This record gives sequence, C-alpha cells and structure tokens, in this order.
Amino acid sequence: MIRISSSIPDSVLRQAKDKATAVTVRVGKDGITDSVIQELSDQLSNRGLVKAKANRGVANSSAERSEMFRLLAESTGSTMVHIRGNVAVFWSGKN
Repeated sequence: MIRISSSIPDSVLRQAKDKATAVTVRVGKDGITDSVIQELSDQLSNRGLVKAKANRGVANSSAERSEMFRLLAESTGSTMVHIRGNVAVFWSGKN
C-alpha cells in the first residue's frame, strides 16, 4: 500500500481529486522512460500539480501500477498526492 503524505494542503488534495483536472502526462507502452520523467519534471516545475495516466497494458496489476507511480515520484522528487486506477497526481511541494 502506498502511503500518501499527511502534510499535503487540503487545497492541493481537492484539486488532485477533481475530475476536471486534465491528464497532461501519459505513460505509454514503453513504461517509464527518460522522456516521461523529464516531461513530468518540466510540468511540475511549471504547474506544481500534474496528473499522469498509465495506458492500459503498461502495468498488469494495481501493485505494478502503484510501484510504477512510486518510481515516477521518486525520480522527479515529487509527492504522489492521489492515485486511482491508472491515474496518479503528483505535487512538486510548491503551492
């Protein structure tokens, strides 16, 4: 089970759970690549909160998806604030 930090502001959590927040990073069939990590890092620098989606077939189980998203957060120095199915939301730590 992934533990999500309790030090995340309520406003960030509300925005992360909002279905209107668009997915702006996709993890394709090649999985986590340098370009995916770089794109997520760039967007976190500019936006602070980024929603990423793993395409079907990238991870076969929820444990694999959770691990993939955890690796993305670790690689970008971000915090995963919400995960649901194939979608995760990352926060740079800046409001």
